[in-house]
Amino acid sequence: MASSNIFFIIAIVAFFAVPSCLATEFTVGDEKGWSLDFDYQSWAAGKEFHVGDKLVFNYTAGVHNVIGVSGIEFQQCQASSNNTVRSTGNDVITLSTPGRKWYICGVPGHCAARNMKLNITVLAQVGSPATAPGSPTSPSAATPNVAFSFYGWIAVMVSFIGLVFV
Repeated sequence: MASSNIFFIIAIVAFFAVPSCLATEFTVGDEKGWSLDFDYQSWAAGKEFHVGDKLVFNYTAGVHNVIGVSGIEFQQCQASSNNTVRSTGNDVITLSTPGRKWYICGVPGHCAARNMKLNITVLAQVGSPATAPGSPTSPSAATPNVAFSFYGWIAVMVSFIGLVFV
């Protein structure tokens, strides 16, 4: 009886842990990274971004930066002084809320003249009730967190087997 309860608890933990383990890490611009004269809107087309996913901006530190801006600032390629400027050259942004997100390079001329801007829509977390059922998923050049995904699915399978056979 005790082993049955343990498997039941493991199943519940796995059920709630697996969606967060399935977060995807997107390297913005893939191997080109965050650089001049790249079409980031084409790069983002066909990808699904969800709450919990991460955007990784790779670039040469001191040459570019990344600023999260509003839609109006995005259109004008200008950031207000209260926006956070990321400038490490390997900036990771976790998508924490659903909705539209806009990012630009704040170096003068890089956004407006050289196309260093990204506009995405973030959907609810995978597996959450707000995720639209039956919505198509599309392949992307993103790298899922394989270790967490693997162990999450192992926990689900062990729990299922435990519930069935114990």
